[in-house]
Amino acid sequence: MKPERWLLCAASLCLLNTPAVSSVPVPTILAQAQGEEQTSIDVYRTVSPAVVTISTGRGSGSGTIVSPEGLVLTNDHVIRSARGGVVSVSTTTGKRYTGQVIATDRPNDLALVRLNTSDRFPSVKLSNPASIQVGQRVFAIGSPFGLSGTLTTGILSRVGRNGDLQTDAALNPGNSGGPLLNSRGELIGVNKAILSPGGGGNTGIGFATSATVARNFIQQNRNRTAPPITTAQSPSVPSTRGLGVTVDTGTLVVLGVQPGSPAANIGIRPGDRIIAINGRRLRGVQDLQTFLARRPASAILTVGRNRRLADVRVNF
Repeated sequence: MKPERWLLCAASLCLLNTPAVSSVPVPTILAQAQGEEQTSIDVYRTVSPAVVTISTGRGSGSGTIVSPEGLVLTNDHVIRSARGGVVSVSTTTGKRYTGQVIATDRPNDLALVRLNTSDRFPSVKLSNPASIQVGQRVFAIGSPFGLSGTLTTGILSRVGRNGDLQTDAALNPGNSGGPLLNSRGELIGVNKAILSPGGGGNTGIGFATSATVARNFIQQNRNRTAPPITTAQSPSVPSTRGLGVTVDTGTLVVLGVQPGSPAANIGIRPGDRIIAINGRRLRGVQDLQTFLARRPASAILTVGRNRRLADVRVNF
């Protein structure tokens, strides 16, 4: 009997002295996870309305509205192919605006775009440089592969000697020009590149121009005025028979409308997209020019605006 009692006591002692698996209570762990999740939700809700998609007709990227008047910060390489510095800018609600590039900084891959509108916009605040710390949690919002309003998260992995920020937050083509944010929803960097040996895709190393550089760039150029948008007609289309618009050659998004033109008379405005003429879908600007060259008396245009389509009659 005694040996049996000893074994039981020994087992009890072993059980009592077994170290705990974790010294952090489960409720505390859950609360921390829920707190991190809520931070992600709050950052996205606050910032995403101020993140836009920028199209030049030959490519697209992202941008961040940094002033209520419609000043957009993006990459130089995003807007470099824009004809005349004119771009199409879409918000997360689908509303489109015409923008004019007013300044570029190629060494730091930055550009400023001013939206041609009197509308007021939600904007993002730039972070204080002292608050940019390796190890902090970061968030990227943009339009990878054209998927606007996409959120990814990670940490700030490194600050380069030139001030560039390195992150493991997933960045892909289309994220360029979008914001890298801290947990307060402040912009700490402008996403611009990924390390992709052999073009094999994202390796978990992305780069952004620091908010410190971006702040100086904005302050130096924010008061520049955009040159007026010029309207153009195809040389083969007489102005009296032309539609009176400038369009993006790739997307057929209207960039400018000539006052008093047929397009202006029916309410066409910058940001609209010409989809079809007389029910026939347009494949490109050449189709539009070919139709107008026939000197039609009238036509039915299918126009897209704010994700809605409408058929409108235009008389030339």
